[in-house]
Amino acid sequence: MHRINLTIDEALYEQARAFSFIEKKSISAMIRESLNEYISRKTKIKQQANLILEADDEKEILSIMANDEFSSSDDFKTKFKL
Repeated sequence: MHRINLTIDEALYEQARAFSFIEKKSISAMIRESLNEYISRKTKIKQQANLILEADDEKEILSIMANDEFSSSDDFKTKFKL
């Protein structure tokens, strides 16, 4: 696991503390769950992120990020009947 610093406003922190107490789980666990849910909903961005993580060099990463016409592998297969 990696440690990160997070800054949130006081009201959000107090709500998180209350939820943490009621649900008997840490604020860190709630943030991990929320981030996982957020990422799972962002299908197109998740595919681009996976390409970036698999890229070999900075030039390839910049090329992926600059491409506004990103297509998923399923779209590509359908388009080219693969």
